[in-house]
Amino acid sequence: MSDATRLNLSLMDRAKLTLGTPWTVTFLVPVAVAVLDPLNLIPIITFAVSALLGTLPYIAFAVVLIAGLKAAGAEAMIAQAFQGRENRMIVLAAVFGGLAPFCSCEVIPFIAGLLALGAPLAAVMAFWLSSPLIDPPSLLITAAALGWPFATGKAVAAVMLGLAGGFAIKAMSRAGLFANPLKLQPAKGCGCGPNPFDGKAVWAFWKEPARRTVFRQEFTTNAAFLIKWLSLAYALEALLVTYVPAELIAGLVGGEGVLPIGIAALVGMPAYLNSYVAPALLAGLIEQGMSNGAAMAFMISGAVSSIPAMAAVWSLVKARVFAAYIGLGLTGAVLSGIIFSAII
Repeated sequence: MSDATRLNLSLMDRAKLTLGTPWTVTFLVPVAVAVLDPLNLIPIITFAVSALLGTLPYIAFAVVLIAGLKAAGAEAMIAQAFQGRENRMIVLAAVFGGLAPFCSCEVIPFIAGLLALGAPLAAVMAFWLSSPLIDPPSLLITAAALGWPFATGKAVAAVMLGLAGGFAIKAMSRAGLFANPLKLQPAKGCGCGPNPFDGKAVWAFWKEPARRTVFRQEFTTNAAFLIKWLSLAYALEALLVTYVPAELIAGLVGGEGVLPIGIAALVGMPAYLNSYVAPALLAGLIEQGMSNGAAMAFMISGAVSSIPAMAAVWSLVKARVFAAYIGLGLTGAVLSGIIFSAII
């Protein structure tokens, strides 16, 4: 292959990567509006920019918090939740699942290590179900977009789903349904983070140069990540509020009853993007007529069935355990939506 051919392929690969980024889509939104509907260009830009600026304090706090957790080595503390009696492990796993400072691929080696050391499947399932639903950054982003009642409700639902799923798996395991749940060769980690079982958490991380370096790197990476995705989220929300008829949303997932909540849970499974884009889009949908219960069901079912969350489960366990994970997540999403709609 000639040098020119290699150069052309390299340029093509870079172009594909660039065109596939959230920044590209965010930039194309006002360009498309300027061409197709110029009268709405300024209102849409104003809406998106104002929403992003209003979220910046939450972003700042979130990135400081997650960078601090990573620099301190909070994974070691979370790993300790999987020690002791099984009931204790289930409870702590459901609670700590919402505090885990992991990227999507770091969950895989973490869980692989737990299973290899003999952690019960019930505790692991409790962590699996609660972990994708909430973490410190997504809690703050949800509060910024949908308010603290919704964010708190989502956090409570995450813990309750983890608890219910963990104890359900414990009962089914005793009945012999999940003997030998692991695949023969569990997937290995991606190498993007330290082994969570190494060392202990050091909360005064600023006293050690290496941990200060981790803090700076995590701060920069997470700040860029959140701003990138939230810029896209608010651009899409502006389009949603401007162009999607409120009657359409209200007709599908508005009103009272189980049906709109069930529809939202089913739609959320394939339509969900991630925990940082979803709150802004749901804010737009609620403004257009989506019920609060349906919004909660959409967010929970979508988070559980997101590609990173499902990949972590599928890579390590057999199909019947994976099916239980999806079934528990969908059932929990519907029940959470029903309960939340009754409370709010």
